[in-house]
Amino acid sequence: MELIYAELSSPGPVRENNEDFVGFWQPATVEEKRSRGAVAALADGVGGMNHGEVASRLAVETSLSLFRETGGDFTSQQLLNKMFSSANLAVFERGMGNHGRDRMGTTLCLVVLKNDEIVVGNVGDSRVYLVRKGEIRQLSTDHSYVGMQQKFGLISELDAKTSEHRSVLTRCVGQEPGIRVDVEQTNAFKGDRIVLCSDGLYAHVADSEIADIVSRFSPAQACRQLVALAENRGTDDNLSIQVLHIAEVEKISYYRGLPVYHEPVAEENAGYEIQPGKTLDDRFFVTETISRSGMATIYKATDLQTKNEVALKVPFMEFESDPGFYSRFEREEEIGLMFDHPYILKFYPVEHKSRPYIVTEYLRGYTLAHLLNSVRPMPEKDAIKLASRICSALAHMHEHGVIHRDLKPQNIMICSDGTIRILDFGIAKSAEGRRLTFAGFTPAVGTPDYMAPEQVKGKRGDERTDIYSLGAILYEMVAGAPPYASENENMFVIMNARVTGDPQAPRKRNPKVSPQVEEIVLHAMERDPRKRYHSAAAMKVDLDAPEDVPLTGRCDRLQKPSPWKQGGKGKALWIALGVAAALLILALLILLMMKRGPT
Repeated sequence: MELIYAELSSPGPVRENNEDFVGFWQPATVEEKRSRGAVAALADGVGGMNHGEVASRLAVETSLSLFRETGGDFTSQQLLNKMFSSANLAVFERGMGNHGRDRMGTTLCLVVLKNDEIVVGNVGDSRVYLVRKGEIRQLSTDHSYVGMQQKFGLISELDAKTSEHRSVLTRCVGQEPGIRVDVEQTNAFKGDRIVLCSDGLYAHVADSEIADIVSRFSPAQACRQLVALAENRGTDDNLSIQVLHIAEVEKISYYRGLPVYHEPVAEENAGYEIQPGKTLDDRFFVTETISRSGMATIYKATDLQTKNEVALKVPFMEFESDPGFYSRFEREEEIGLMFDHPYILKFYPVEHKSRPYIVTEYLRGYTLAHLLNSVRPMPEKDAIKLASRICSALAHMHEHGVIHRDLKPQNIMICSDGTIRILDFGIAKSAEGRRLTFAGFTPAVGTPDYMAPEQVKGKRGDERTDIYSLGAILYEMVAGAPPYASENENMFVIMNARVTGDPQAPRKRNPKVSPQVEEIVLHAMERDPRKRYHSAAAMKVDLDAPEDVPLTGRCDRLQKPSPWKQGGKGKALWIALGVAAALLILALLILLMMKRGPT
């Protein structure tokens, strides 16, 4: 691939300091270009944190250094993930200096161009565009709050550019020791233009204008014209842009793009842990490890039959032979396959499997829990719009006789296309199904903030249990904290509170909450299930027209929870539960030791 490259980075007409940083590298010889490709990088330091200019420069230089030092043994996607991980760790560790008082962050866009492929990785709200034959398409995903609002149809593109939340990121490099990257891949053609730019530029220049200018001018001229245009329109931010013109694309024989080998896993090796680069059951080519939990690994893969990207949930080998675990795993798939709703994770049936695993759609986005870490409290209209969509999904589940039982922000995905998904049916209950758990509250231990009182008491619950959990989630979205949040994080204290009393009124935590939305939240969170909304559909009616919700004074009838240490019966209950949990853990350990046999 032959490239013509230009860049321009400016502090802009207002600021003295430039917190943007850009970089580009490609080998000198044709042989190295074929085996390694070229890379462009752009970063925009997060102004709300410390040392944005240090973070952006460190992220770009670390990424380019790793690219130069790494041979051609990795796919472009694998290499991008390594570059992001390395850059993220470098920025995080630098920020942890001075006892953590120098925390810093940055956006980062990386584009790898090799053979006839364009592979884009992005974290933050800097953008990557593809301009082809005068048409422009954004290849990256904005990890910003206004980006989420746009996709949900809450604000227009014009309003987003002037929104007070424009600079609020939902993901950035250097914030945490680990990082999740969105990676996109597309084929390259002669004449394509790739544009990387910071938000200081695209906030003041329309996408159509970018497409027109980069199509008509050389990369260097286009950079100058676009920066000048943004400056003339009064930008108060730093401005950075890179333009790559693909002058020639070399023909590739026998394969497209990188030499990826779809080697099937031999039957005798089916029991081994799966690795990226391998194919499961001659159908699912594993491209990436997404995450690992205590019992399973989630992989990203390509379905070779449909050519779609999917997610594979594969349990660890030591759990596959456990009858109880296998039954729960099998039941999760059975429940997931029952649904056909745009807001519920889609499961795909697979007839012949060499080992237990679940196949679902692959989602790009972030969880509601992640969003709440960045925006707390949420604007009320956004919160009720999101809660309404969750109600729609719950209504579909309940119509099929399924209770989720573990609804929480971590199990709600905000997708890049503006939709949502309800995730994780590991402890869901089907009305006609067998019981899946050892005890009523055991699966939810560790996440007590969203449990209904009947779950705390060990009961299995019904549709109204999910409604209570949604009420607790909506409470957190609008009030800015979980219903029973306090300095005391003891989970038994939190669970006791929801059994013996009510949460603080949302408007006392956040006076901006409307009385009608407060009424909806407290209606959903009634301790007595009979007093809650009788269905998710009924709750959705109020969420869709909050101005029509009658005020019944629920906020004036709230009772303060009793301290859990008071009362002999309450204390005895928690002691009994603690002893029962300890005995259960001991029994499981003994069973595990018996299965393994003497060492």
